[in-house]
Order: sequence, then C-alpha cells, then structure tokens
Amino acid sequence: MKKESVATQQFVDIEEIKDGAVILKNGGLRRILMVSGINFELKSEEEQNIITYAYQNFLNGLDFSVQIVIHSRKLNIESYLKKLEERRELEASELLKNQISEYVEFIKSFVEMNAVMAKTFFVVVPYDAIQIPKAGESIIASLKFWEKTNSAKKKDEGFEQRINQLNQRTDQVINGLSQIGLRTVALNDEELIELFYNLYNPSTVERKDLKIAHGEN
Repeated sequence: MKKESVATQQFVDIEEIKDGAVILKNGGLRRILMVSGINFELKSEEEQNIITYAYQNFLNGLDFSVQIVIHSRKLNIESYLKKLEERRELEASELLKNQISEYVEFIKSFVEMNAVMAKTFFVVVPYDAIQIPKAGESIIASLKFWEKTNSAKKKDEGFEQRINQLNQRTDQVINGLSQIGLRTVALNDEELIELFYNLYNPSTVERKDLKIAHGEN
C-alpha cells in the first residue's frame, strides 16, 4: 500500500499549498480562481457582442498565459435529500409529510434516470520565476543553466517576492473578468485542498462543497 502511494505522488506536481497558492515541485506558483458563469444564449445580440469584445480585450491585455478549466461532475444531492428528510420529520401535518416523501422519491428517480451535471469554472493564474542566462552563452549552456536552476527557484527568489508577482497577475485577471460581468473568487488553502481532493478522488463523495461565485444570468 505504501509503495502504491509513493508511485501515485510521483504523478502529482504539487509540492505544497500555502498562502492561497499552489506551489509546484519546480518552484512555480499557481493561483486558482473560481469564476461565475453567464447564460450567453439569453443575452441580446448587442449584449453578446459587448461580452465578446470585452473578453477579447481581456485576453489581449494579458502578457502572460492563463488556463481556463471547465470542470463537469455529476451533481451530489445527498445533502439536499438529507435536509428534506429532516424537514419531513419536523413537519406536523401528515399531508405535508406525504408530499415531501413523494418529492424526495421524485428527485431520486429523476437523478437516477438523468445525469444531472454540475459545472464549475476556473481560471489558473501562473507565475514561474525566469532565470536569464548571461550574454554570449550558447543555447546548450543556456538549457543546462535552466535545468540546473529550475529546481532551485525557491532558493534563488524569495517566496514573498514571487507571491507579490502572482498577486499582481491575479488582480489583473480579476479586474479583467469583472469588466465582462463575471464574479471571481480566489480559493484559499482549505478550498484548494478540497478541490484537489475531489479531483484526485472522482469516485468518492465530496467532503465539502466549494462556494461558487454566482453572477447574474
């Protein structure tokens, strides 16, 4: 069992989660933003054009790459059904009790017959420290220099400085997305741990639901 755990960890690039940032094994940092959605199809043509142009301007204004992730997962309704059962137990009226029971059975059968998916939207903001080789160095020497220093980034550049750079990029992305009408929340340490736990354990029940930033449809 121990050997299996070690082998699995080799495929995970995460070294640590600290100060709301994912620290990779090569020293890179990632900030994960949870973003609300927009019901684009319900917008008028004029509104759709405004959103499209705002999105184009947002992307063109970035001088670094970002990763946009759409995560789909079958909706877990166990906590919702549990609340309904608790409400049924507290209900004094037998008629309402029966109605709640029928509603619970309807929800269960509906979910069994139809895959109800929950979509979550994320934007990953990166920061990787860049080591610039000296002038006149050959390409091979530069590659060797990069390979040597890549694993020592955390020592060569202070963590506080890298976090500040990441925060600046994060603020730029949040401001850009707000111009499109999207609400954005940066995940904290606990939320990041829950997110990756759920991602790496897709067959298990989520330990905790993340709070999604809801925007106007």
